[in-house]
Amino acid sequence: MAENTDLKFDCLAIGSLPHKDIDKAMAVVRENFNSIPFWPQLPKISKNEDMTIQFLENMPSFFLDEQSGKIYLETESDKFFDDIEKFFEDYEEIVADINSDKLDKYAINYSLSFPKFLDIVKETKPKYAKGQIVGPFTLSTTLVDKSGKYAIYDETLREIIIKTLSIKALWQIKQIRKANKNTIPIIFIDEPSISQLGTSAFITISQEEVVQMLKEISDLIKANGAMSAIHCCGKCDWIVPINAKVDIINLDAYAYAKNLSLFSSNLKEFLQHGGKIAWGVIPTLNCELLEKADLDKMFKVFEKAVKYLTEKGIDEKIVLENSLITPSCGAGALSEDLALKAMRLTKQLSDNLKERYKF
Repeated sequence: MAENTDLKFDCLAIGSLPHKDIDKAMAVVRENFNSIPFWPQLPKISKNEDMTIQFLENMPSFFLDEQSGKIYLETESDKFFDDIEKFFEDYEEIVADINSDKLDKYAINYSLSFPKFLDIVKETKPKYAKGQIVGPFTLSTTLVDKSGKYAIYDETLREIIIKTLSIKALWQIKQIRKANKNTIPIIFIDEPSISQLGTSAFITISQEEVVQMLKEISDLIKANGAMSAIHCCGKCDWIVPINAKVDIINLDAYAYAKNLSLFSSNLKEFLQHGGKIAWGVIPTLNCELLEKADLDKMFKVFEKAVKYLTEKGIDEKIVLENSLITPSCGAGALSEDLALKAMRLTKQLSDNLKERYKF
């Protein structure tokens, strides 16, 4: 577990923004996330900015049906057999050396904001910078083969997804480090679907299987000098991310802070070993709540979330010292004005907490 003690109450953003103008979107990043800049997904500009599609480029077995526009996975085509052997060779070379030229083959080209994000890293030289990938469980329970079966039930497809996402994470780490060698990348694994783990839809998928999927990617991220994080905006079984040994867990603390406290014994150990909680306090998933939100209300939400843990016997000091602030989820579905309000409130709460607790 990473020992990063200078992150106390720093703020980050999660995923998407609703802007149709790239420069306006990046102005939001510059204004509110100078400590930890991020590259937003901009789905209103292009469908390729979708959190699923964005990471599929050059993944073996990935096909787009030109007539229907549907994405599907195929392991029986001639193209797949041509590609798969080369893919695993590339993977082994990249994992052995992140500086391999092979890594450029798997660049994230489906992002308008990433080059401008790197410009910010070059100019401002922040201590940290945030990237993201879609989570392997979420992706493998979204993509299907030609028969409509989820990819997670096919061992080969599952392995391809894990390794593709690992490479996409490593590519971001390399690019951030090229922009500024002293900036520490934080790579978020966005896993909204792990809230469905254990439900009837995925009853045959074990908790341990998902832990191993996440851990494989997280371990690679950390082995290459970055921090790993998992975001879930639903009622998550937090034992899964904790057992995957990520550095940061990120939840919708506006709606599900009490759910997190159910895992207090695991969480206590997580915090004692340097793990951090990124509290998604600002309610981006509910426009009405966000319209009514102000700094005082957001502080009370945070205070209540922390209290759920202290009432379970976790020392308040260790919680506060290992807390970051985020919106509850991406802001891509909001209006631009509401998204800006959410990002500003995130920054304001971060600054307010630093002042209150003198961090």
